[in-house]
Amino acid sequence: MSAMLRLNVTRVSFLMGVSLLLAAIIYFFAANWGGLGRADKILASAGIMVLFYGSSFLFAKMKIMLGHHSFLSSIFLVGGCISFGAAVALLNQIYNSHADTYELFLVWTIPAFLFSLITRFSPFYLLTYALAHLTLWQYFFPSSLNVYHSDGELFLIGGLFALINLVLFILTETKLLVSPPLKYVSFIAFHIALLVLSNSLIYEQYGPWMNIVSVAAIAFGFYYFSQMRLNKIMLTLNALAASAYAIFKFLELLTEHASTSFFVFGLLFVALLLTGNVLFFRYLNRLGQSVQGTEKLEAKAEGNEHKSAIFGKIVSTAVTVIGVLIGSISLIGLVFLATDGDNTEYVLFVISLLFIIPALFLTRLNAIVRYTILTIGYAAGLIAIAWINLPFLTLLFLLVTTAGWLRLDGRGQHLFIYSLFNINIAILLFQLFESVQHAYSFIVLIMAALNAVIYASHHLLSEGALRQNARECGLLYMLLFLFWLTFMEDIFPYSYELFNVLNFLVVTALTFLFVRRSQALEAAASLTFWFIYIGFKYYDIFWTLLHKSITLALLGLIIIAVTYFFAYRTRSAVPEKADEYGRLLSKSKVLIAIVIVLQLGYVGYHAATSEVLLSTGKSIKLAIEPLDPRSLLQGDYVRLNYSISTPPEAVRQELDNKQGLSRIKVVLQESADGVYAFDRFYQSGEALAVSEVIINASASGWQNLYYGIETFFVPEGTGLETERNARYAYVKVGKKGDALLERLSKD
Repeated sequence: MSAMLRLNVTRVSFLMGVSLLLAAIIYFFAANWGGLGRADKILASAGIMVLFYGSSFLFAKMKIMLGHHSFLSSIFLVGGCISFGAAVALLNQIYNSHADTYELFLVWTIPAFLFSLITRFSPFYLLTYALAHLTLWQYFFPSSLNVYHSDGELFLIGGLFALINLVLFILTETKLLVSPPLKYVSFIAFHIALLVLSNSLIYEQYGPWMNIVSVAAIAFGFYYFSQMRLNKIMLTLNALAASAYAIFKFLELLTEHASTSFFVFGLLFVALLLTGNVLFFRYLNRLGQSVQGTEKLEAKAEGNEHKSAIFGKIVSTAVTVIGVLIGSISLIGLVFLATDGDNTEYVLFVISLLFIIPALFLTRLNAIVRYTILTIGYAAGLIAIAWINLPFLTLLFLLVTTAGWLRLDGRGQHLFIYSLFNINIAILLFQLFESVQHAYSFIVLIMAALNAVIYASHHLLSEGALRQNARECGLLYMLLFLFWLTFMEDIFPYSYELFNVLNFLVVTALTFLFVRRSQALEAAASLTFWFIYIGFKYYDIFWTLLHKSITLALLGLIIIAVTYFFAYRTRSAVPEKADEYGRLLSKSKVLIAIVIVLQLGYVGYHAATSEVLLSTGKSIKLAIEPLDPRSLLQGDYVRLNYSISTPPEAVRQELDNKQGLSRIKVVLQESADGVYAFDRFYQSGEALAVSEVIINASASGWQNLYYGIETFFVPEGTGLETERNARYAYVKVGKKGDALLERLSKD
């Protein structure tokens, strides 16, 4: 095994091990295990932060296994920042203050941002980016409160997201921030924001004007990345943005102008688009030939040849995507309207064959025109066979799809047709097993096994395009259906547990195998599905968070230990020049230590102020109506709707005049049964009666109020029981109106 290969295996293994430990920590705190008290949980969260940061500094000091320790130091430093977010979420869980509110993500964003400035480490840039966007999203659209925003406010919010991502993209493009992943993410987010803002159905006043901005941004992107600074990846992303814009504009028009003539014009538009694409590239070819004969011009043309090839392939792909989607929708819509429901499915099936069969054999046809016609035919055919529901016709169409996969050229074309191939088989299996118990589970199992066989069969094929496509396509869909299988109900006793263990072991083994063989694409696909599995299992209610936490922690420790032993035995040290992580802590230890102390200080301050409020605040009793969801980071909680959340009709008009999230002080009055009820809005300086108390609230814009005590965290699996029994909430209210939810009760 080469030195670089050992290095890649070691780093991927360390990354997987540390990721499992972080997932275990988040799962453990989210489980809200009743065996730990408030003080124990606070000390545990702070202790885990110290453990991660301490490990980071410890590995940075080690001199053996040069390179790996610096890599581990960097991973644990990022892990420490993530564990701080888990600690803040735990504090909110302990004191039932909030669930996924913007304050949580804002507090978490600050140290991530400081670390990104100090270390210039790309993972910190991405973490800061994600947390900042979550902060803004939760501020404008809090998960625990329905806030009303006018169309103008929504437009400004969308514009803010677009502006932030545009600034970030400019900073990364000009190298002021060095993080290629952040550049790609911000570019994509910028165009998504423009696409939303240009929706004339949502923004009737501003949408049409934003179409000009969107088109200008796409056009400038093509010019800049092809003529000023050639970048194949950015050209591809820009082409995808253009495709998405064209498709969404077509769908937008479809919702308002659906008719026979509209679909006819849709097909004509596709024909004109394909014709224009062919003529355009013919013109470019003639232009290239006309400049030959001059040595200087030939040299220049040769220098731009690579640039033109890249640009041409990207534009052709965008044209194909646009033509396929618009053409498919137009064809299917036209058949629906023309047949008026009389044997529409059979007409659609015949038309699909008329599109597919000639295009399969007309190999000299322009590639873009050919692929577009084929794909439109396949899309129409799949809809037809699902509608007709006859296994014989589905099998016939499967043969036609297989013929397309064998006859077409190109990796992208093969992947697309292979996707249709899988959909076709799934439709056939559903038609055959529709009446069988657990039909969906059996279908997913069969699809996973079939794709595993196709992937394994590539070893029997000779080197060539067919072998490559069988390997890549079979692997992708095998991983997809294996992952899907982990969500299916039991086919036989303990099949659910078996499929989860099988998925984890297979994907983990494949990741290491592909890294060892230096198969970058396959390794990236396997690692992606590995992380997706770890993330999605958080919401899996059939396996408790506590059990997941223990299992993941053990697996993480085992992987780290085995990897460390492997790296030590194989002496897979990193060359000094290639150790880009070795200097991460060397020049900024003091600044990093200050940020860590500030994080620990915040945890202590938050806990202390909450304990003071619990011990000194006035206890009040409120009537409630609970609901039972799950938080992103903090586990199961009961969402509470208080009687005081909806003020009397007499003061609702005053709420209408307040914008969403406006701060309000409310006076509560104790009733004869000891339950506090809404009395009035507090006026500055007014005196309160002995039976009255002030509590802080926020206006939602929907004539109801939010007090920040709408969530009560419970141990996993007990939410439904709490919902059935709880009728009242006991809340501690401080002198300034701050409130903490103490407990729920049926009395």
